[in-house]
This record gives sequence, structure tokens and C-alpha cells, in this order.
Amino acid sequence: MHTLIRDAQITKHDFVFYSDRLIRLVVEHGLGHLPFTEKQVITPTGSVYTGVDFCKRLCGVSVIRSGESMENALRACCKGIKIGKILIHREGDNGQQLIYEKLPNDISDRHVLLLDPILGTGNSAVQAISLLIRKGVPESNIIFLNLISAPQGVHVVCKKFPRIKIVTSEIEIGLNKDYRVIPGMGEFGDRYFGTDDDEQLVVPSQ
Repeated sequence: MHTLIRDAQITKHDFVFYSDRLIRLVVEHGLGHLPFTEKQVITPTGSVYTGVDFCKRLCGVSVIRSGESMENALRACCKGIKIGKILIHREGDNGQQLIYEKLPNDISDRHVLLLDPILGTGNSAVQAISLLIRKGVPESNIIFLNLISAPQGVHVVCKKFPRIKIVTSEIEIGLNKDYRVIPGMGEFGDRYFGTDDDEQLVVPSQ
């Protein structure tokens, strides 16, 4: 699947299809890191089955825009889950600016799955995680889900937030001089949603 979605010649339809498959695997793996409690149920044969009960206090937070590509997979796994939004303006390696946030009012009482398919420098991730912590979310309750991660970004995030968990499907070679992940997969949001850099970003209304 990585070979397919990294191919610059892939069609948009196939890019979305295989990206969705890969995102679903990452989401499922991330859910496996949430706390569970033991639960017993009665099977149709009248037997007792001892299993686990899923963590109920959970929400997703997507980093606009590319993080929104991961929302459908999360909703498919967790029916009715609340999903918040964070918009961070990125300019190269520095200059990240929080522009917009809309989060569940009770987010401090929930485990949070932070959604952003590409972890590059880690600076925008630090901004997003810092916001969640300011809103009262314990660092250990945050799981950061992405498709690919540059080693530099992993080190930046984990050094500042040692109790956070990062779930990714592949570690990249690194960053180039323009701070783009290599070999990477290009501008994920543009490829997934079929847009380009010339289109204007519309900020959701408060």
C-alpha cells in the first residue's frame, strides 16, 4: 500500500482507496493502546465468554486539513465518536500559528486520538499537543496517529512530551532542505482531497 500511494503517477481514486485502507490499520492499532476493562458476556450457546470492554471516554482531534482524511476511518471504528478540529498555519520549519480550534467541552475527561497523516518537523504537532494539554488533557491520554513520520519529528515530539504515544505505519529517511519528508508522499491533503496549493483555505466558522 505504501508503494502505491507514494507513486506520483497513481490516480486520485486509487490514492484515496489505499490511503483509507492504511489509515484504517493505523486507527485500529491506535485503539489497541487504549485502556480496557474485563467484561463477561453470555454467548448464543449459553456459555460465558470473558473478554474486554472498550474505553468509553474517547474523542478524535484532526489537524485541518489533511488530518480530516483520517476521520472516516475513526468513525467506522468508533460509532458516534466526537471529533474536534485544530487549524495550524505552517510556514517552513518555524512560524507555526494556531488559527482555529473547536474541541469537545469535556475533552479533559477523555482519551484523545490526534489525527495528522504526516509528522515532519514536529513543530505543528507540538502546537496541537500543547493546546490539548492546556485544555486539561493529560499527556498520557493522547495518542498521535499518522501514516509516515520523519525521525526528526518523532524526536521533537517525544522529547517534549515523553508520555505521549505515536502510532505510525512507517519511519521515513528524514527531511530535505525545504523541511519536506523524504521519500514521503507529497502534499497529502492536496492529493487526498484533489486540491492544489492555489486554492484558498476556508476556515470553519466558530
